[in-house]
Amino acid sequence: MTPFDRQRAEPPQAASTGGVNRTGRFTILLEAVPWVVAVAAYFIFPDQLPLLSAIAIAALFVVSLDLIVGYAGVVTLGHAAFFGLGAYVAGLLAQQGWGEPISGLLIAMAAAALLGLVTAPLVLRAGDLAGLMVTLGLSLMLYEAANKAAFVTGGADGLQGVEVWDVLGIWRFDLFGRTAYLYSLAVLFVLFLVARLIVASPFGLSLRAIRLNPRRAAALGVPVKRRLGVAYVIAAAYAGAAGAVLAQTTQFVSLDVLSFQRSADGLLMLVLGGLGSLYGALLGAVAFTVAHHALSEASPQFWQFWLGVALVALALVGRGGLMGLLRRLRPKGERS
Repeated sequence: MTPFDRQRAEPPQAASTGGVNRTGRFTILLEAVPWVVAVAAYFIFPDQLPLLSAIAIAALFVVSLDLIVGYAGVVTLGHAAFFGLGAYVAGLLAQQGWGEPISGLLIAMAAAALLGLVTAPLVLRAGDLAGLMVTLGLSLMLYEAANKAAFVTGGADGLQGVEVWDVLGIWRFDLFGRTAYLYSLAVLFVLFLVARLIVASPFGLSLRAIRLNPRRAAALGVPVKRRLGVAYVIAAAYAGAAGAVLAQTTQFVSLDVLSFQRSADGLLMLVLGGLGSLYGALLGAVAFTVAHHALSEASPQFWQFWLGVALVALALVGRGGLMGLLRRLRPKGERS
């Protein structure tokens, strides 16, 4: 057999996938970094656990906003309505004798999702600007209703007497915030993984198509209103979960959970981190909350001014928020 015949008889070798495997492993390791840092923060900053819990709750709230604003393209100014409803439902359950945290969390999510299901047709039918006003009006109505129903919500004094049981009957909520932080982080991690599956599914891809060009998506057979309605309900449930975790970890609910300021802060965090990026939502929540805490301590009277300067500078330098800035800093060969 000649060398040519031997070469022709040998089966072709499969293309090497070492580079692809290395890239996949690197991506997994890179995505694990925020969660490793979050766990490490528990040991590194034992005196700042309440602040870390607030960051985890804010991150979950911003993830809920990203699902409806960043991926579906439905802008809202009243997302705090679902956050506040979840907080009051979980708080009232614990006040009335049912303080089991996980079931209380699920019930609060169901209540927020139900409110989202009822209000979604109004928001989506009204259009962009009118829908924006509908979301704002809904939040203001719930805020005033909670204020007037002081016999139920506590009104301006807040909902007191909230007693939450041990998590899984083992871990008690302590004054130092150890259990509160780990519980908040665990809820954020689980719901974040679910959100990753949602945005990577055909449903999530259809939401991106609707955001980019709703008419073309409808022409391709995508049920636009139905998909947006489902996304709105999911985002409402996530916001309700964030509110429930806040009520359970602080064991107190105030009218602030329904305020316009909370909705505005959530949008600021989302824009700061980057629209349409779940990790951008996490990054924006961390950056905004830490900056708020640091600047308010350094300059209690002018912290909003300095925060505004930072946001304007980011808007001029980093299009796409912090995640967009990080993407541009990566080498060209590694950009996706």
